[in-house]
Amino acid sequence: MSAMSRKPLIGCTTYRKLTGDSPALDIVGLMPSYLQAITAAGGVPVMMPLGLSDADLGDVIQQLDGILLPGGGDIDPGVYHGDGHPTVGGIDEDRDRVELVVARAAVAQQKPLLAICRGLQVLNVALGGSLWEDVEQLMPQAMHHEHVHSHPRNYLAHQVTIVPDSLLARQLGTTETAVNSLHHQGIRRLADSLRATAVAPDGLIEGVEVIGHPYAVGVQWHPENLIHDVPPMLGLFRGLVEAASEPVISYP
Repeated sequence: MSAMSRKPLIGCTTYRKLTGDSPALDIVGLMPSYLQAITAAGGVPVMMPLGLSDADLGDVIQQLDGILLPGGGDIDPGVYHGDGHPTVGGIDEDRDRVELVVARAAVAQQKPLLAICRGLQVLNVALGGSLWEDVEQLMPQAMHHEHVHSHPRNYLAHQVTIVPDSLLARQLGTTETAVNSLHHQGIRRLADSLRATAVAPDGLIEGVEVIGHPYAVGVQWHPENLIHDVPPMLGLFRGLVEAASEPVISYP
């Protein structure tokens, strides 16, 4: 990790939520667990609002040292030529636009990137891949992956097997780990520029990295909810922050 005059700035995309107030208020934000994990790893989280133009997004990205794509609702199936399964929900077309722009810029500029749950799916779709619109109903021999309503967010639902020579294995220090599981969608067709680095027992891809990129890692689970129960999970955020601390290289 090279010395910087300041801590690296890690841009985090956000999402819209309605509050429980009466009348309800529309807010843009992010769960604190993401911000806390970045801070614990030595970075400074910077929330990126929705609604920015592509040009303004480009200007913001230029000021950041790294990117985090968090979890959330489903991507519009039309983006990846899906069929529109009845269980698809939580679509925000502006969030899709913003995160696809951010993901593609991070790859093109080789800017350090950590993509979590929906973020992994966004990265795959941004680079030309597709998704199972409902893993349990559509993927052959699929196991149950959606524990978001039945268990705490730190519940360890299943194991994943990790490719030994991957960035994921290096940062976690292992080739097998237990993970939480809070999703109903997942990677169907892997984008050509991605390498699968972890799989669940049913064969679903649970980890990816961008081929030839210094640090662009995606995981299907939520490591930000596990940094206290499974301390090696903080290694994913440390890897992001360390990569973001390296000298910036400009690309045309």
